[in-house]
Amino acid sequence: MGAMQGSGASTGRRYSSEEKAAAVRMVRTLRAELGTDHGTVQRVATQLGYGIESVRTWVKQADIDDGNVAGVTTAESRKLRELEQEVRELRRANEILKRAAFFLRGGARPPTSEVVAFIDANKDDVVEGRPLGVEPICQLLQVAPSTYYAARDRAPSARSVSDAVLLPELVGLWEDNYRVYGVRKLWKTARRAGIDIGRDQTGRLMRAAGIAGATRSKRVKTTRPDPASARHPDLVKREFTATAPNRLWVTDLTFVPTWAGVAYVCFIIDAFSRMIVGWRCASHMRTEMVLDAIEMARWSRGRHHEDLRCHSDAGSQFTSIRYGERLAEIGATPSIGTVGDSYDNALAETVNGYYKTELVRGPARPGPWRTVEELELATLGWVHWHNTQRLHGYLGDVPPTEFEQAFYAGQTTAAPLLGIK
Repeated sequence: MGAMQGSGASTGRRYSSEEKAAAVRMVRTLRAELGTDHGTVQRVATQLGYGIESVRTWVKQADIDDGNVAGVTTAESRKLRELEQEVRELRRANEILKRAAFFLRGGARPPTSEVVAFIDANKDDVVEGRPLGVEPICQLLQVAPSTYYAARDRAPSARSVSDAVLLPELVGLWEDNYRVYGVRKLWKTARRAGIDIGRDQTGRLMRAAGIAGATRSKRVKTTRPDPASARHPDLVKREFTATAPNRLWVTDLTFVPTWAGVAYVCFIIDAFSRMIVGWRCASHMRTEMVLDAIEMARWSRGRHHEDLRCHSDAGSQFTSIRYGERLAEIGATPSIGTVGDSYDNALAETVNGYYKTELVRGPARPGPWRTVEELELATLGWVHWHNTQRLHGYLGDVPPTEFEQAFYAGQTTAAPLLGIK
């Protein structure tokens, strides 16, 4: 005790309220006996074996509590600490709610698996000097802590195991198809790939992976009608159907902005199978690009066709003499819809629309197109995918190539039967 005397250091022990009150009472009694404050605190602290500064603090606080000295009383200090603690807890609760807002927005409590994942991701984060913890998060999410611990320690369910296998496969198929497929087409694609999955399950896993189908945007008019040119009659009358390949082709122009200037794209589509039989991408929209597309169609579909109609809008490229002559060389009859009426060339407009949606502004496209040549190369790959892989609802969710193969297989099978008859 002698070594401690006069040091003024705290002993490090915790004192009860009774010990503090007794020390204060002794100091005050000693002051009354001596008639002075000098040395009273040190004398009492030394005799009791308490820290001098501790006793001095108790006496000072007692004087404040009794109203003898101005300052913050013990009650006020306690209240202030309680308010500060309440503010800290509110800030922690607000932080939890902000982090959980993304799956609480719907108003209903999310699945337990999502709650468990959220708690695991946030429970150890320090906010206002303390980890968020399991119990506070559970209280705000209105989930029993026992539910969290039971779900965390439970073995994975059969569905979660299946989802873990199927999810990367679905994302891979979505990536392979220009990221444009929605629930129905991605489900059909997965089934064609041999994956045993339901449509609702596909939608649920797509939402879990954060992927979705592409959406269409507004159409922009590109062709310019030539009122002075003679126009071919409308042989289609909005009936964009055919009984066999190479009976009705439709064609139209669209444009794509690039850093190097505007690129123009012309497609020729077979109405029977929706196959793109010819196309051309160029930095101009003169008749030559349409003639090049016809040449590609003639090379891919044969040099001459009977009963073939080639329908377009009233753009000047499709009313030119050279356009009509080139069609005549392959036996095709030109057909032109009314001026300024997109419904009279609806099939070609549809293909242009999803070309823009799936490739030009598609989810897989990171930014604007730099050159016409870059767009041309990308269009080459997209046309091949469109013809050989893309599922078309009009065709029963099969690609155009497969649809035509089935048609020709049916024709071959029917031929021997006719011979027997």
